[in-house]
Amino acid sequence: MLAIRFDRFGGPEVLMAVDVPAPVPGPGEVLITVEAAGVNFADTFQVDGSYLSPGLLPHIPGSEVVGRTEDGRRVLAKVTHGYAEQVVAPESALVEIPEELDASRALALLMQGVTAWHLLRSAAWLRPGESVVVHSAAGGVGSLAVQLAREFGAGRVLAQASTPEKERIALDLGADEVARYPLALRADVILDAAGGSLFDHALGSLADFGRLVTYGNASRTAFAALDPARLSRLNAAVVGFWLRPTLARPGALREPLEELFALTLQGRLRPVTGADYPLAEARTAHTDLRERRTTGKVVLRP
Repeated sequence: MLAIRFDRFGGPEVLMAVDVPAPVPGPGEVLITVEAAGVNFADTFQVDGSYLSPGLLPHIPGSEVVGRTEDGRRVLAKVTHGYAEQVVAPESALVEIPEELDASRALALLMQGVTAWHLLRSAAWLRPGESVVVHSAAGGVGSLAVQLAREFGAGRVLAQASTPEKERIALDLGADEVARYPLALRADVILDAAGGSLFDHALGSLADFGRLVTYGNASRTAFAALDPARLSRLNAAVVGFWLRPTLARPGALREPLEELFALTLQGRLRPVTGADYPLAEARTAHTDLRERRTTGKVVLRP
């Protein structure tokens, strides 16, 4: 079967299309024929060595797929080697999805949707009426966070994006205005996956008892040391968030997904779907993602 693998760490150029044997399910596992595999920014950190040790090479990346089991169920699954025509997953990791929910939207809800849900509910503890600033607001997580902030009762939602086109996408999704620093108001909650200068701007823009939630470093720049005395003067907090340990908590996946599916099927939540790439063009998908040429959910299709 066709799969995407890398044998050394580096940029998108190390991704190779290879022919490998189909996986064999073990006890408690099922075989899934992949309809679409999700591409996440975290995948690029696996490829460059930020997330993996050399002992795990060679490696097939990819953490999520939509596909069909051998008994015909259409499922959404969290996996470990998703960039392939077939994958195996624990039966306990499968979520059956309706036929009317297309693969790109379903994949957007699994990692990005659950991340956005937890950023607002678990990390920021968003309260009704508070103001929220979302960085990278046209991306996979950001586009959903803009909508969920409104759904969860935010009083004002501001969107930061890298281009005028992406700003328009965020406004169409329900953001009240574009966020440009210095902000005209002090923000109660700021969601940041960019790091770098945006993180510094955001920290100085928090309201009393505001929360800056950091959940990534797309700028790939080192964070400056954070002075606790500065937080005291600001009367504010910086909250770190990583989805992987969060999902170890009981209900941390299924509870958000149930709400996200319901909101989507009711038309109240619109996952933004981006480009579809053939599986063999994973290298191009990673390049476009790293260069911020994509919006919404990016998927690979075998």
